[in-house]
Amino acid sequence: MNAAELFAKMDENFNADAAVGIDAVFQYEFSDDDNYYIAIKEGTKDIQQGNHESPSVTIASDLATFLGIIDGSINGMQAFMSGKLKVTGNIMLAQKINTFFAI
Repeated sequence: MNAAELFAKMDENFNADAAVGIDAVFQYEFSDDDNYYIAIKEGTKDIQQGNHESPSVTIASDLATFLGIIDGSINGMQAFMSGKLKVTGNIMLAQKINTFFAI
């Protein structure tokens, strides 16, 4: 799966109810694929390829590591501690992303 396919799947599996009351931008930076961001505001989402000028949280890794975290084959905390996953900005917000998207 490449980044475009991943974010298309996220777009299809958005949980609007879980995103009510959220106003945040999640930036995804992949070392080996295109960058994407997701702007969530009051139960709506906008997924775009590229970089947002002021993300709330930035998540950086290679695509395989990120996909492994999503499917559970890679422990997210271990990836973070080993430097394979970098998170800047609102780290607590990054932990909520799975509640907004069922992948």
